[in-house]
Amino acid sequence: MLSYRHSYHAGNHADVVKHLVQVAIVDYLLQKDKPFCYHDSHAGAGLYSLLAEKAQKTGEYQGGIGKLWQYQATSPALAHYIALIKQLNPDGELAFYPGSPKIAAMLLRAGDSIQATELHPTDYPILASQFARRRHSRIEHMDAWAGFKAMLPPLHKRGLVLIDPPYELKTEYQDVVAGLQSAYQRFPQATYAIWYPVIERAAVEAFISAIVATGIKDQLRIEYCPLPDSSGFGMTGSGMLVINPPYTLANDMRAALNELAPLLSAEGEFQVHQLVPE
Repeated sequence: MLSYRHSYHAGNHADVVKHLVQVAIVDYLLQKDKPFCYHDSHAGAGLYSLLAEKAQKTGEYQGGIGKLWQYQATSPALAHYIALIKQLNPDGELAFYPGSPKIAAMLLRAGDSIQATELHPTDYPILASQFARRRHSRIEHMDAWAGFKAMLPPLHKRGLVLIDPPYELKTEYQDVVAGLQSAYQRFPQATYAIWYPVIERAAVEAFISAIVATGIKDQLRIEYCPLPDSSGFGMTGSGMLVINPPYTLANDMRAALNELAPLLSAEGEFQVHQLVPE
C-alpha cells in the first residue's frame, strides 16, 4: 500500500493537468479577501528533484513539464502554472518540480490555512519540514480518510480539498467515493478536486459513475489523454473531477487544454463538461 513514490512520476503529463486545475481554482479563491483553507489528502513529499535518480530513471517529466516550462502561454491558467515552475527554477535549469502542497504554499496568503496528510514514513517528514515555520498549517502523518474526520470542517468556511491517491489497490476507487461523501458531509461548501488516472476506460467510467451516483450536485469533469485508450497497463491520460467548481473553471480549462494538448502530444484529446448540474 505504501510502495508508491511520486518522486518517480513528478512533473509528468498527469501532474501538469492536476496542477493546472489546482492553480486555476486557487486563483479564483484568492479573488476574495476572506481567508480559505487548502486541504491535501495524499500530499507526498511536497517538492521533488528532477535531477535525482528516481526522476531520471523514468524520465516521465520530459513528456510533461519538460515540454512546457519555457513555453510562453497565452491562456491565463497555463501561463500562471508555468510561471510557478520558473519561479522554482530561477537559474534556468529545470531541476525542481513542486507537488500540490508546495504549489499551495507558493500561492496562498499568510492568513490562509494549509492542511495536509501523508502516510508514507519517508515522505511525511520531508513534507512536514517545509511547513515547520508556516503559521496556519497542519501537516499530519495520517491516513487521508482519517484526516477528513480529524480536520474537516476547517475554521475557514471556504476552501479547496484535493484528493489524489495513487490508486495502487482497486479498493482505493471505492475508498475515494466513501471518503468524498464523508468530507462533503462535513464541508459541503468547499470545492473538491479529485484526480484519477486513465488506464482502462471501462474502470474509469465506472468510477465516474459511482461519484455521480452519490447525488452530490455540481460536478465538472476535466480530462486530458496524450495517448489513445489502451487495454494495457500503462496510464494513457488522467483527469480531475471537480465538485463545486468556480463558475470560470470550465472555460478556463477549455482554453488552457486547447493550448496545452498539441504541445504534449500530436494525438492528445481532452474533454471538459458538466456531469451533474448545480
